[in-house]
Amino acid sequence: MSSDRFSHHSDSPSSPARHAFAVSPSDSVSLSPLPKALFVGGAGTITLRTIDSPADVTLEVQAGQILPLRALYVRANGTTASGLVALA
Repeated sequence: MSSDRFSHHSDSPSSPARHAFAVSPSDSVSLSPLPKALFVGGAGTITLRTIDSPADVTLEVQAGQILPLRALYVRANGTTASGLVALA
């Protein structure tokens, strides 16, 4: 079993992710837990809303890109990128 030398440090938005999960885009279901970033597996567009934004935005993204934003929603409508992974 490996030892976590950083277990005594508090988690923050700028610290490395401790949890990763596949994102299934949805027009009504929010991401939980709220991620620190999104990893893009396949290029396309992502329509999302960040935690403090009043409106959705659509981004053109490339495969392998990491988006350092706190997405509350990743919308199905307008999202063509694939292999999305939330990093929380």
